[in-house]
Amino acid sequence: MQEFLESYGVSEQLFDYLIMPLLIFCARVGDVSINTLRIMFMMNGKKNIAPFLGFFEALIWLMAIGQIFQNIDNPLSYLAYAAGFGTGTYVGMYFDEKLALGRVLVRVITPEPMTELMEFMKEKNYRFTNVGGEGRFGKVNLLFTVMKRDSLKDFIAKVKNVDEKAFYTIEGVKRVSEDDLNLMDDRPSFRSKLLSKVRT
Repeated sequence: MQEFLESYGVSEQLFDYLIMPLLIFCARVGDVSINTLRIMFMMNGKKNIAPFLGFFEALIWLMAIGQIFQNIDNPLSYLAYAAGFGTGTYVGMYFDEKLALGRVLVRVITPEPMTELMEFMKEKNYRFTNVGGEGRFGKVNLLFTVMKRDSLKDFIAKVKNVDEKAFYTIEGVKRVSEDDLNLMDDRPSFRSKLLSKVRT
């Protein structure tokens, strides 16, 4: 590549101290971002997508580390590699948040019955379980539900609207008893979100 760029008037110093570190940085951002998405797909049971991403992750990583060894005396290569790792982590988390794949378990605990919230969940066709319990300060109501991550924002907003002091926890769910059905339901949503992100 260096010889090719030199034919266009790019000096060796410019290549070593600007172009090569920039390429290493971009490669590292790419492979770390893909790694984050691959783990996300693995956790959500996307068996056909995760190996495909793993292939490109390994390929990009080998290209980046190969350039590091070829420019082992260049400290900018190390800085670019580390900066790419940090940036790639952020980019991967950004896409993870925007794609909002998979399902989560939500627990909501309030001292009073959540009639309005349960009516809202019935309207939205959410499945839930509501049970009574005993807390530090007396009787409480516990509501459990599993939902798609892209529905979580609206649901939490409704919880706060019903009871702004409600205590809730959120956990990722890898599999549920209706896993085959759920994975089929998630596919159209994933494709539409991914295509929309590529277009923008």
